[in-house]
Amino acid sequence: MNAAVEVLEVPAKVQKKPNLLVRTLRQRQAKVGLALTVIVLVIALFGPLLLPWLTGATSTEFTGRPFTSTGLFGTDNLGRDVFSRFLAGGLKLLVYAALATAIGMVLGVALGLVAAYSGGRIDGLLMRGNDVLLALPQLVFAMLAITVLGPQGWVLVLVIGITHAPRVARVTRSAAVSVITEDYIRASEMYAVPRWKILLTEVLPNITGPLMVELGLRMTYSIGFVAALSFLGMGMQPPNADWGLMINENRIALVIQPWGVILPVLAIAVLTVGTNLLTDSLARASANINVGN
Repeated sequence: MNAAVEVLEVPAKVQKKPNLLVRTLRQRQAKVGLALTVIVLVIALFGPLLLPWLTGATSTEFTGRPFTSTGLFGTDNLGRDVFSRFLAGGLKLLVYAALATAIGMVLGVALGLVAAYSGGRIDGLLMRGNDVLLALPQLVFAMLAITVLGPQGWVLVLVIGITHAPRVARVTRSAAVSVITEDYIRASEMYAVPRWKILLTEVLPNITGPLMVELGLRMTYSIGFVAALSFLGMGMQPPNADWGLMINENRIALVIQPWGVILPVLAIAVLTVGTNLLTDSLARASANINVGN
């Protein structure tokens, strides 16, 4: 009897599969992406705490003439220390991008789940309205809304989040349609489980793979949008330190004093590459899990 039990236990251990996160981190490009992302996150999160201890100046303090080599990376267009501005400029960008991504994911997931589960006219109505929003260029819509409401932080976050929602909704609906026809969903309906509970406890946990991939993409796009709007003068306003704003302020002296542009561009580029590598790894791991099932 004991031998039989041991024989039965071995296959169970062999068939055990790692979860999505473990599969993702096993990939080399995921490790590289995580390292790149963590480097920029550490700079953005802890940079403001190191001022002025590390640089000897705050992000708004004038340290010399404009575009000189004073300090480690020189001064900017107003004579402020470039390195201090750089260390202080990433926190708000990441916070705004994360909040915008969260808003877009919540709205999009809710819309996609309702559309997929309801079906029929409700599904058609929601998706046609979703298509109308998809037809609007994201950057143009954001610029129009900010022009009307003003370049405030909450406006920036809300507008970017709303522009993300239609794309998230389409992905969510596509993933949820194949789940709502499963037998365990029908069983929950037979036992009169509330619809909202079925969506949250049965459907949503089974589409986390595609949603995690979409989360990474939306975060990447949010970072680009926040930086682009700041560069255009519609995001964070002077004298705030911001990487997108730094590029705009110092581009006129790119040849004379390039660090005011190179540092923020490099940080945004590294963060974008890192998040893209993580997103690609998530997509690959999610696809492998689905194939294995």
